[in-house]
Amino acid sequence: MSRLDQLLAFHAEEPNDSFVLFALAAEYVKLKQFDKALSTFQTLHESNPSYVGLYYHYGKLLHRMGRRDDAAAMYREGIAVATRLTDFHARSELQSALLEMEIEEDDQ
Repeated sequence: MSRLDQLLAFHAEEPNDSFVLFALAAEYVKLKQFDKALSTFQTLHESNPSYVGLYYHYGKLLHRMGRRDDAAAMYREGIAVATRLTDFHARSELQSALLEMEIEEDDQ
């Protein structure tokens, strides 16, 4: 059984498990199934917006797909969530990703 099949089985058993949704979205990214990854990240974002680990990877996917404004918005939302949860490591990573994207934009 592939990793994707295992994650899909876990998801069938626990469709609202945030960790399983996150792992499934990450696996779709790894497999370059970006539309499925995007949909899975959206589901996780809607069902558990406090899942702070989502924002960095969701933002990276949006950026990779050329959706810079959406990526920036996702990073900013994640920064606010991380701040509220006092997760300073996540906040720092999100701030770095946002800054890196903005610098890249300025260089173009």
